[in-house]
Amino acid sequence: MSVVHSARIHRDTYLDSVVQMMGTRAMEELDGVEWAAAAMGTAANLEQMRGQGFSAGDLDGAAPGDLVLALRAVDADTVERALAAAEAVMFAARTRPSEALATAPRSIGEAVRAQPGSNMAIVSVPGDYAALEAHKALAAGLDVLLFSDNVSRADEIELKDHARLRDRFVMGPGAGTAMLAGTGLAFANVVRSGPVGVIAAAGTGAQEAMALLDRWGVGVTAVVGLGGRDLSSDVDGRMATMALEVLQADPDTRVILMVSKPPAPAVAARLLGSMGSTPLVAALMGIDTALPVAERVTVVDTLEGGVVATLQQLDHPTPDTTSTLGPGLLDVADRLAPRRRLIRGLYSGGTLCYEALVLLGRHFGPVHSNTPIDKSLGVPAPEGSSLLLDLGEEEYTQGRPHPMIDPQARLEHLEGAGADPDVAVILMDVVLGHGSHNDPAGVLAPVCARIMREGGPQVVTYVLGTEADPQRYSTQVATLVEAGCIVTETAARAALVAAALASRDLTVASVAL
Repeated sequence: MSVVHSARIHRDTYLDSVVQMMGTRAMEELDGVEWAAAAMGTAANLEQMRGQGFSAGDLDGAAPGDLVLALRAVDADTVERALAAAEAVMFAARTRPSEALATAPRSIGEAVRAQPGSNMAIVSVPGDYAALEAHKALAAGLDVLLFSDNVSRADEIELKDHARLRDRFVMGPGAGTAMLAGTGLAFANVVRSGPVGVIAAAGTGAQEAMALLDRWGVGVTAVVGLGGRDLSSDVDGRMATMALEVLQADPDTRVILMVSKPPAPAVAARLLGSMGSTPLVAALMGIDTALPVAERVTVVDTLEGGVVATLQQLDHPTPDTTSTLGPGLLDVADRLAPRRRLIRGLYSGGTLCYEALVLLGRHFGPVHSNTPIDKSLGVPAPEGSSLLLDLGEEEYTQGRPHPMIDPQARLEHLEGAGADPDVAVILMDVVLGHGSHNDPAGVLAPVCARIMREGGPQVVTYVLGTEADPQRYSTQVATLVEAGCIVTETAARAALVAAALASRDLTVASVAL
């Protein structure tokens, strides 16, 4: 059967990556669409489209500043319906794209003049242009959430030095989550206000911290996203230092919780070696917790441990994170075929994947990954290996939505893991909040139920979210439980349950963190 390739180009039109992903999803959801992408006309995106069978003529000289809607479908009518659906989602503020373009600000300066009370700019443009736009925002007196990635380290350092001179924040590049003055930015959960200030060089790490605090009865004063490189030796904690200074001076912040992968040793020594009167809990995944720190600093090496230690600093009751497992874990282990000994992790949150790698390496054995801690455990993994995938990495998101936005992106991997006779456990996160899919559990649960019903591996899931999130935490958990999944209280606990089932050592599930 023949198919139709079609591309529609909106010249000199930029929409941020989240809106592009929404457009892609709107096209993909229509019956008869085989492949679709809404993306800027960068060299990498055009190469991806050519790989899907689009010719240079189809792409009509698209440039990096052009928005390209490309799809492959069964007929021309489906193409037109898909393009209309994408444009309706992406240009929702106006009935026609031309109207939206006619009234939308074309620069930071125009935006500030149109909205003079603004104090924050969210920059989400291709990396080649992101630093310049962030500098313009700083010059206009704005703090900056730099959502864009592919910004050089030299540009990041220059931006953060500029920000400090103006007493402003640059959160990022690659900052996916923040909350200031009770307002969530980018991917964020809906949480109560309270006494904890969160500083995070990890997007889903920040979300996990704020969501667990909320579910366990404690709120936040602020969540400051740093970008994943801020604690490296060359960036030298420029924004982490400023965030600590601001939160230390905030009378409403009683405890500071810092979340990150292991920082550069010299940066850690400086940041943790001299603190003020506000206690600091540093949840640095996989770090040696015995490193020397100031008197009021506590160092732990998991996200769960960081939140628990924060509650302890507040004299707030701490939960029993193993209590939901119950005696049924033994029954699940008994149902697994003896040859099933491997773990497959399908993550949408990169920080959660990293934490799982730390815990599985400690309590289960070597696990390969596309984002390995030990570089010798990369991919492709040898046959018979356990494997965790961060499906939010660039190799999986080029030309298609991030799995937090579109859970369909995981279904092919889920089917493959379910069909593997050696896999004991499929390990997944389900991330809620603004920016995420409106019902991720509803998409994933039917496939999980069928896999387990047909004698495949057990599915262990963790839902990152709160009751106030648009998707509602309890509703998402109930959907997965009804499908037969094990749903744990924390992301760390999910990794330990997976290790317990795959190794048949059920004591691992109750390891203290």
